[in-house]
Amino acid sequence: MAGRGKFITVEGQDGAGKSTNIAVVERFLAEQKISFVKTREPGGTAFGEKIRQLLLSSGDELIGDKAELLLIFAARAQHIIEVIEPALSKGEWVLCDRFTDATYAYQGAGRGLSMADIGEMEQSVQGSLRPDLTLLLDLPVSLGQSRAGQRSQPDRFEQQHVEFKQRVRDCYLSLAETHPQRIKIIDASASLERVEALIIETLENFFISRD
Repeated sequence: MAGRGKFITVEGQDGAGKSTNIAVVERFLAEQKISFVKTREPGGTAFGEKIRQLLLSSGDELIGDKAELLLIFAARAQHIIEVIEPALSKGEWVLCDRFTDATYAYQGAGRGLSMADIGEMEQSVQGSLRPDLTLLLDLPVSLGQSRAGQRSQPDRFEQQHVEFKQRVRDCYLSLAETHPQRIKIIDASASLERVEALIIETLENFFISRD
């Protein structure tokens, strides 16, 4: 398979419908006969999944904000070397549920950690690796809470207060404004049919313009 693969990430707040809409991306790539790897963060490797369990557990154990950030980048470092980079190097595309934009949103804006520190860790762990396309599923915090509340036991991040979630959303939108060529906002408050149409339109545009 010739050439390097493309790296697509899907981001969004709790209740934005990432799982449903990642399936839309999967179908599109399959229809285009593109070989791809689907993965997620935190996670994607045996090591990363153990960290994911630690981070999302709603148990009594307290994880400090900086420890949380370090765990996320530790999982990411393993994810890149074990899954993402090998796939891209072989010409496969990678479809990832969350990546470093989520770290800026949740640990940076949400937790209040230094954006500069996150940027330094991003450069150290990723080097030049950045997504080629990011689909940002955006919707009002209140709607996201309502949708997420219909699911099972909330994880540590879903349990956060409204102000935290608003900071997360604001950061995502700010990132989209800063990186408009990469991050495409999808109105996740629309109907399922409309959201799917928006995603497919965005993917078609990217597919046409890809190298």
